[in-house]
Amino acid sequence: MGQSRELSEFLTARRASVTPADVGIPVHGRRQVQGLRREEVASLAGVSVEYYKRLERGQATSPSESVLGALADALRLNGIERAHLFDLARAAGPACPTTPPAPTRLRPIAQRVLDTIGSPVVVNNARGDYIGANALGRALFEPIFDSPEGANGARFLFLDPAARTFWVDWEQIAKATVGSLRSYAGSHPCEPALTSLVGELSTRSDAFRTWWAAHTVHAHAAGVKRVRHPLVGEVTVNYEMLTFAADELPMAVYTAEPGSASEEALNLLASWIATPTTPASPPRPVR
Repeated sequence: MGQSRELSEFLTARRASVTPADVGIPVHGRRQVQGLRREEVASLAGVSVEYYKRLERGQATSPSESVLGALADALRLNGIERAHLFDLARAAGPACPTTPPAPTRLRPIAQRVLDTIGSPVVVNNARGDYIGANALGRALFEPIFDSPEGANGARFLFLDPAARTFWVDWEQIAKATVGSLRSYAGSHPCEPALTSLVGELSTRSDAFRTWWAAHTVHAHAAGVKRVRHPLVGEVTVNYEMLTFAADELPMAVYTAEPGSASEEALNLLASWIATPTTPASPPRPVR
């Protein structure tokens, strides 16, 4: 029943986010609902109103792929949201799908690969655990690796006060992290470690609880992040996600614009960690 509720809440949230204008429905007078009505979604998807109502109530299970595809089109879902809808529908069946849990360790050969890369590289599993890095990657994200809440991106963001200083765009990063966890939860609904993480964050963080209830999904692929490093100051880096095919672990490779202050900061950080003996004082932050 829990997974049926997840499907129900996702459909409800997405229906509320689509306006009549988005789907070409004329509006006459004042509407009593935010977004689309259930009857409008049913009509757009070509299913009966009663069947769609049962889906939103969590009373209908195992919808066909054709119905799911029609609902995804009606609700204007993007690729990530569409995949999430299919994951939720599978999980809402009579038996919870069995899926392998996210890896918690990096293979030695994978670590050797990281160590050959000159740019900062970090490996996270799908729950956001920081499970590997090269020396420069660990130095750049040291506040997360050394967080008293543990080396997990979500725990750091929502439970460690240092996160709001470290992440320049804290809210943007936090919402994306919640969306990534939502996406993973759709395909791994029965993973105990994930359930425990979501429960802990929901209990201890009002912001997490609010954004989790929005049922927004997200996938990291590429982008820009800005950090305020305790040694070298503010650093802006681009990241690209690559994957170790053997265990499907994502690897984030970070680079700075050539000739920028951020590149200078990374070079300074690299020289700092390469110094055989610790100097009397840390390097001066780059401004």
